[in-house]
Amino acid sequence: MAEITDKILQEYDASQIQVLEGLEAVRKRPGMYIGSTSTSGLHHLVYEIVDNAIDEALAGYCDRIEVTIEEGDIIRVSDNGRGIPVDIQEQTGRPAIEVVYTVLHAGGKFGGGGYKVAGGLHGVGASVVNALSEWLEVEVCKDGKKYSMAFARGDITKELTEVGQSDCRGTTVRFKPDAEVFDDTVYDYETLHKRMREQAFLNAGLKISTEDCREGKSQRHDMHYEGGIREFVRYINKNKAPLHSEVIYMSGSKEDSMAEIAMQYNEDSYNDIILSFANNIHTPEGGMHEEGFRRALTNTLNSYAKKTGLFKNDEKLSGDDCREGLSAIVSVKLTDAQFEGQTKAKLGNSEMRTLVNSIVSEGLDRYLEEHPAVGRAIIDKAMTASRAREAARRARESIRRKNALEGSTLPGKLSDCNERDPALTELYIVEGDSAGGSAKQGRDSRFQAILPLWGKMLNVEKARADKVYANDKLTPVIMALGAGIGTDFDESRLRYHKVVIMADADVDGSHIRTLLLTFFFRFMRPLIDGGYVYAACPPLYKLVRGKVTRYAFSDEERDLISAEMRGENLNAKVDISRNKGLGEMNPEELWDTTMNPETRIFKRITMDDAVRADEIFTLLMGEKVEPRREYIERNAARAVNIDI
Repeated sequence: MAEITDKILQEYDASQIQVLEGLEAVRKRPGMYIGSTSTSGLHHLVYEIVDNAIDEALAGYCDRIEVTIEEGDIIRVSDNGRGIPVDIQEQTGRPAIEVVYTVLHAGGKFGGGGYKVAGGLHGVGASVVNALSEWLEVEVCKDGKKYSMAFARGDITKELTEVGQSDCRGTTVRFKPDAEVFDDTVYDYETLHKRMREQAFLNAGLKISTEDCREGKSQRHDMHYEGGIREFVRYINKNKAPLHSEVIYMSGSKEDSMAEIAMQYNEDSYNDIILSFANNIHTPEGGMHEEGFRRALTNTLNSYAKKTGLFKNDEKLSGDDCREGLSAIVSVKLTDAQFEGQTKAKLGNSEMRTLVNSIVSEGLDRYLEEHPAVGRAIIDKAMTASRAREAARRARESIRRKNALEGSTLPGKLSDCNERDPALTELYIVEGDSAGGSAKQGRDSRFQAILPLWGKMLNVEKARADKVYANDKLTPVIMALGAGIGTDFDESRLRYHKVVIMADADVDGSHIRTLLLTFFFRFMRPLIDGGYVYAACPPLYKLVRGKVTRYAFSDEERDLISAEMRGENLNAKVDISRNKGLGEMNPEELWDTTMNPETRIFKRITMDDAVRADEIFTLLMGEKVEPRREYIERNAARAVNIDI
């Protein structure tokens, strides 16, 4: 694993386990330690245990990690590292393994010499997982012996015990999340698999496997990427057309810090995706390492274009021009990572900006000098982007002048609400004038606004920004929201804090939802990041018996409600009709089923995985037909709500 894998000379023993404070607050305030008690917090438990194993890999002592979901949603994580110390820890007089799992802020990551670099929660992870588990068992193979210990909700239920001999080494942790703490204790295999795949990319040569052993869900993936982040970039670009075949790779180190960068441009993409990591922790808000990359990229491309005569007159590329169509991974590893916030969304170490800037400035310049054809292709793409961006600026200014976007003018088809506090208002973007009319009559005009759309919307995945800004189907949406678009988007000016896409439960409705979400994802990303976007869920079925009317949102619910309405009279007639579209529902039905806050069902659109989101939008809405056809064929059997 590059320069960072030099083994530490000290032994990993109890002297390196240091105690900072107790464990009392974890069960009372779990959200402070794992973010939430929802499904994200549930999966975070696994990440904490895996992070400890990866820290062993970073130190050069582990090359295999196995993550398994057992029956009953029990998690097992095994590694072949040194094994958690089992000798007596001097400060407490207790076995080190007990201290690690029962004392908050106890571990080998506080300067005791156990690790050069580390992810995880810096000693919080193991004890937090223990505190939030119904039970946890840990088995350590070390120095020819096997040891075990068990806990329940943080308390010891089985003291550290030597249970036999072993020729192996490493740690195995099994735990069952506490149903008293979490909203749901069912694990999603794909969520864990994606996270582990990411870790395998970031740690070249490390073997990570995921396996689901639950009945009816059996599957396994073995991940091992000798190419590391180079292969990560190829994975991101698998549905795109590369501008140059080779992934550009740069790396370097200074003292105990190192950085590596991989990047590749695409011919048919107008968007960029830059993923940054610090000690294997994803930093979605970037930070100093990402800032160093962006700055060096812009300066290097401008300098190269100028000295090779590719610029005409006094041309200059902006950062956006240089990043159009770029996929890049920036990964740094350092001894004392300073993250902003408990969730570690942003890296604050200023020295990493300097290190990354230096590596990219020197490495990219050298690569372009050695590959002039690639250099010209990149500069040509950036200059095309620059011209298109200028056209987009003129189009955006034209929209502002024509429609008074920054004033009080609103689109003619918008039926606005009376409330002016954005936190209390909702905008329904409705498919078609007919449905828009029903929604307008059925809404609560105090806080619900209606904007009907008509015709097919522009697929922004296949259009440059200037075409988007000038599109007559998208302009009303931009005007109604009032927050601008692209780099001009200002969240504080948003007129509605619930933006609800309300489309039919059929193929056309799904297409419209996808087009709108693609637009929001590419040009109004803060809408999704801020949790403002929702999808309304109109019912699929209407069931009537006598004067009783009920609605069902799935086939299973339809059958259950039908049985309930018949009651003991199995021969009773229940009229069941499938809702064909929003426009066929009268205003009262639309209010009762889809718009009434007391009875409606909404799905909030979230951005949990930027790589997957970019991949799906590119695959479904991009230029390449073959990957899209393969995806449809592969997932056809899982399709739901198809118009019949």
